[in-house]
Amino acid sequence: MATDIDQYAVIGNPIAHSKSPLIHHAFAEQTGEQLEYSRLLGEPKRFAKNVADFLAAGGRGLNVTVPFKEDAWQLVDELSVRAESARAVNTIIQLDDGRLRGDNTDGMGLVRDLQENQHLKLADSRILLLGAGGASRGVLRPLLEANPKQIVIANRTASKAIALASDLTTLEVVAGCGLNDLAGKRFDLIINATAAGLTDQVPDIPNGLLEKGGSCYDMMYGDKPTAFMRWGLGQGAAKVIDGLGMLVEQAAESFYLWRGIRPETATVMKMMRG
Repeated sequence: MATDIDQYAVIGNPIAHSKSPLIHHAFAEQTGEQLEYSRLLGEPKRFAKNVADFLAAGGRGLNVTVPFKEDAWQLVDELSVRAESARAVNTIIQLDDGRLRGDNTDGMGLVRDLQENQHLKLADSRILLLGAGGASRGVLRPLLEANPKQIVIANRTASKAIALASDLTTLEVVAGCGLNDLAGKRFDLIINATAAGLTDQVPDIPNGLLEKGGSCYDMMYGDKPTAFMRWGLGQGAAKVIDGLGMLVEQAAESFYLWRGIRPETATVMKMMRG
């Protein structure tokens, strides 16, 4: 690894599919920043050594993806408020004194995509968040900061959704329930944070959940509309949106944390769609 230029990487397992190098090199070209960004295959139970080896060879920061976000949360020396809340780290910053700071840009990436790119109004809206795993936990605090009227977390195992709702907030704005408890409820925005899309499935949710003019957002993305997006179209959604914008926006926030420059995202998203 060259040491005369700042090195960054995304670490995960698997990692060959990651679009992060493409995104960050586009950001670097746009801003005139000199850096290299690569993929790093993490080894189970050797995450800390993988990180140490990368930094020792000239690395300045890392993005962290599945399955190492919780390992990163435990590894770093200090945490941002949003990383502490998420109990997961997707961005590692090496400080000037050599210590490691962990942040989580996923939630900010989602909210920025919803508000800035999709022009959705989150304030006073009713939001349904499907899934009670790490993806939901990572975005819940930023969603709350957008001042919705209500967030309902729904999960196949109701107790997990209830625990997440009570764990992260004491506000009456957030509630947890099982997927089979949703019948009769209506939402302005439904966000799919489950892994159902990996098998082209839709979470087992009833029809009729979407308010007229409501939207559906899938954190997954691909070359074709996801199963959840197709479900949303069938429900009459005004907008169905995949997670590519979230990916680009969270990457832009990581880039800003490392370099102190916030890149423009619209042209990069257009490139990715192309």
